[in-house]
Amino acid sequence: MSMLIRPFARSDRDQVTSLVNAHIAAVVPGASVSVQVLLSQLEREPGEFIVDRWVRDRVTLVAEQRGRVVAAAHLLRYGDEEGAADTYRNAGEIRWLVCWPDAPYWPDAAQAGDALAVACHAQLHRWGVTRRYAGGALPAPGVYGVPEQWPHIRAVYERIGFHDDGHTETVYAARVASLHRPAPPLPDLTTRRTVGINGTRITALLGAEAVGYIEVDTTLDAGPRMSRSGAWADIGNLWVEPSHRRRGLGGWLLGRAAAWLELGEITRLLDYADAEEEAYSAFLTAMGFTELTRTARAFVAGGSPASR
Repeated sequence: MSMLIRPFARSDRDQVTSLVNAHIAAVVPGASVSVQVLLSQLEREPGEFIVDRWVRDRVTLVAEQRGRVVAAAHLLRYGDEEGAADTYRNAGEIRWLVCWPDAPYWPDAAQAGDALAVACHAQLHRWGVTRRYAGGALPAPGVYGVPEQWPHIRAVYERIGFHDDGHTETVYAARVASLHRPAPPLPDLTTRRTVGINGTRITALLGAEAVGYIEVDTTLDAGPRMSRSGAWADIGNLWVEPSHRRRGLGGWLLGRAAAWLELGEITRLLDYADAEEEAYSAFLTAMGFTELTRTARAFVAGGSPASR
């Protein structure tokens, strides 16, 4: 078998982008990233404005078989200076690893994925990191962790000694036009729109009292985080004051957010729920969301899983 593990070169950009987009499309329908977006992530992730500043080294590797790039991986090393979160200090991460699955016309692709994963582990060892993480944080909305649509990547990680840390999240998507728009559950409800901490905030008001709010982030397609055209948003926060819960305020706020998103021609909305958040998952389904994937939030190597 002719195979070469080597650093990423700019001449690889089209092949690696195609490989990345194949993995994105299996999770989020219609989503893809451009070559420019992918190259931007390899250099810096300004959207990760807290975590990215702790990164000290970045390496991107590819596995080439018979002249074809069959697998690629992006690795990070975090510093150990004061100010970095404990779980990131002197940690190494396979930010993502993607690999073509075996095919009748290419039956040994998985071997390239395994060889690349071993090379990644060796790079982490050379860095001398004390914690090792692995995942699949590609630069597209809703694609992170190791989604269930990537069993071949999960298998690669497990074969080199990584294991699921037990934290599973479900990613949901909805067509904004199909979201339910319930009537106001209380008389005299009004809304106020402001800048929120995770997007545009729409606050529900009873007189002067704020009884709940929803925040929607419509910047998923901006800069290095963009995925095709500006049609995606996600829910940054949804909160209802405890004394007003179970009265329909959450659904009403979501409907108000949907009307606002339609004005901006946002067509699809994402949201996320931990595996144990059964009530919230049921709420999203009732409002018109569809489950896209269940993703293992992180894989760790050796010892006890670290809370990230």
